This record gives sequence, C-alpha cells and structure tokens, in this order.
Amino acid sequence: MPVEKSISRLLWVLCLSAIGAASISLGFGLNVVLAKDFSTTVENKAKPKLVAPPDMVWIPGGEFAMGIFDDKCADSAKDALPVHRVYVDGFYMDRTEVTNDQFARFVKETGYKTVAELSPDPAEFPDVPVQDLVPGSTVFTPSNVKEGCSLDNALAWWSYEKGADWRHPSGPASNLEGKGNYPVVHIAYADALAYCQWAGKRLPTEAEWEFAARGGKGGEPYVWGRELKRHGKWMANTHQGRFPAQDSAADGFAGLAPVAQYAPNRYGLYDMAGNVWEWCQDWYRADYYQMLADKGGVAVNPQGPESSFDPEDKQAKKRVQRGGSFLCNEVYCTRYILGSRGKGEVSTASNHVGFRCVRSGP
Repeated sequence: MPVEKSISRLLWVLCLSAIGAASISLGFGLNVVLAKDFSTTVENKAKPKLVAPPDMVWIPGGEFAMGIFDDKCADSAKDALPVHRVYVDGFYMDRTEVTNDQFARFVKETGYKTVAELSPDPAEFPDVPVQDLVPGSTVFTPSNVKEGCSLDNALAWWSYEKGADWRHPSGPASNLEGKGNYPVVHIAYADALAYCQWAGKRLPTEAEWEFAARGGKGGEPYVWGRELKRHGKWMANTHQGRFPAQDSAADGFAGLAPVAQYAPNRYGLYDMAGNVWEWCQDWYRADYYQMLADKGGVAVNPQGPESSFDPEDKQAKKRVQRGGSFLCNEVYCTRYILGSRGKGEVSTASNHVGFRCVRSGP
C-alpha cells in the first residue's frame, strides 16, 4: 500500500557507593571521584525538605559512570561507548510509565489530539496521494511473519495500521477496556512533551534516566543486578520464546503489561527495563558519548547534542529512547541492558513506545 511503502523508513527506525574512593567537593554538589573502580556511583547526600509530589520519587543525583560495561553485548554497545563520568543534580521522577488513565485525564482537560490521530503532513510524504494520508500508527504484527523470516527484516513484523492510536493500540477494533493501568502507547515525542507541560513536569535527560535506572549502583548490567534472572525468575516484561512469532509469556505477560508488575529498583522506580521504550529529551547522536569522552573530565548535567545524527538513517530527526520494551529478546534486542540506548524518529509512534516524566529538584 502507498502509505506503508512511504513510511517504511519510519518503521525501520522503530526497530532499529564509593568503595576505596576519595572525592573533592567543587561546590554546587559536584564530586570529582578519584576511584579505584571507574564504575563507582557517588550519590548526593542532600535531601529535599518537601514531600515528593504524588506518584513521584526523589532521585538524589550525583556522579556515575554512564554507558554500557559489557562489551560482549555488541547489539547494545555500538553507540553506548565509551563509558564516561557524568554528574546530575537531584530530581523527582514518576514511579511508573504514564498510564492510559493518566493520559486520558490530560486529553479530557485539554482536548489534545496525538500525532497518530492526525493525518500525516503531505510535506513529509510528497509521493503519497493525499487520500492515502490517513491517521494511524505502527503496530507489532507477529501474525504477518513467515517461517524462516530473517531477523534483519524488521518490516516483516511491523505494519502501519489505519486508526491505531493510544485509544486503539492494536487498531480501530481495539480499545482500552480494563487497561487503564497499562502504559499509554502510540506516543510521539510531541505528545510526551505536551503531557509533561500540562502536568508541570518535563521529560528526563538521557543522563537523568540512566542515573535513576541504576538506582545508585554502578556497572551492573541489569536494573536488578548481575544476572538476567533472579533465582530463576524473570524480572521485567521482555520477550521470551522464538522472536518475533512466539512469546511464551514466561515472565507472566505476552505483550504489554500493566505498570508495576515487577519489583522496583532501589529508588522505588518500576519498569526501568522492558515493557515500553521511554522518550528522553536528548537528540540522538551515535557518536555523542565519544564527543563527551573527548572533552575529558566529568560531564555536568549534560543536555544531549545540539542536533540529531544517525549514520544508519541520516535524514531522520531522532530523540533518545531508553529501557527497551516487551519486544526485547536475548537473540534480537538486548537493550534492556543498563547503559544501552534506543532512538526514535520524533514524528513516529508505535505500540511499544511510551514515557515517564520528571520534575527538577527544589
């Protein structure tokens, strides 16, 4: 179909404790760590006097090593190296991803329409007949996958569904009945920004997101520790089975799960791995970590690069996404690994992308 062919590029994007350390205070809370272990995290000690806003937790901030430590994870490490030292101020963060119920309140009060509910801009798709530019979004469709399908062909399990949006996550025949506590999906970058503004919050920087996900720990590959499964138990909503056609639901869910179904990290945050990808405010550049490392020292409250550049898709404007989703599998996408990075074109949405918000500290 014309629209499907014209957005194929967009579809492709979608797939694609201070131990033995001394520190020197530099004012404004920054610690330069002279550590034997480069992965050490040093949390700020100061705590806010105010009670955390509803459904948010305090993240102390501090200095940590940002990036991926296990160089055997080739799929996840390409753009997450070199590991470099970063400092972030303390902030508040939503305990969970933004849910359907929360997003519905926003829409009811504002009348907001998401990107997926609007017809695509003809200027972005000049070769598509105007009558074919209809509202919709991208949906994971494993039923379309043929036996022996190559994992290099992500378009085999994604399709553009007319009428798919946050209210209709699988297409126009689907709805949100009984799913108020599920993460809202089919959220483009602009949609996440609009909600954050309404809520008096903002999107996290990539550095804030990773600091929060690590929970004060340094160098561990998973939010919950060093092993993929703890005592034989899956710790996040990811994909088990033969990807993409079969999800065995060994973790308790086939596909998307309600929020907060797995143990939180040390800061009280749920679902910082798996379930849905989460938007960050930063532009995506594959070489950004190298740029920071080349500057030397500690990057203080980094806001991301000034522009987007993905060598695999040079014309696209992309922002960082973090955490992986229910589609991450050991043999396909291991980006539930701490430090790994995702990316999404700002005008796209899908049924495995959501977000959570933060608020700057007092």
